[in-house]
Amino acid sequence: MNNTATSLLAAAILAAGAASIGACTQFPTEKQAVVDNRPSLAFRTEGYRAAGARVLVDNLDMGSVDDYREGEGALRILPGTHQVRIVSGAEVLLDEKLYVGDGVNRTLIVK
Repeated sequence: MNNTATSLLAAAILAAGAASIGACTQFPTEKQAVVDNRPSLAFRTEGYRAAGARVLVDNLDMGSVDDYREGEGALRILPGTHQVRIVSGAEVLLDEKLYVGDGVNRTLIVK
C-alpha cells in the first residue's frame, strides 16, 4: 500500500474507533417511583380463637386477620387516630384506639 492509502486506512480505523467509543457512553437516566408512606398494621395471633377473625377499622370491615399476619401482609391505613377491633363472631378479641403517623408500621397482638 502507498502512504495515501495507509493514511486513509488509519483515519478510517480511528474514526470507527471514536464512533464506537461514543456509542458506549450512557446517557443519564431518570427513575421515578411512587413511595407509599402510609402507616400499616399487622397482627400477631396467639391461640385458635383468632383464626378467621375479622378486622374492623373505624367500624369498616377490612377482611380477615389472616390476610394481615405479621411478616406476611400489612393493612395500609390513612394517618391519624383509628379504632381497631378484631371480632370473631360476637366475641371481641381486640378493641384498641390508636394514633399512627406516616411511615409507622405497627404490629398488634391478638389473643
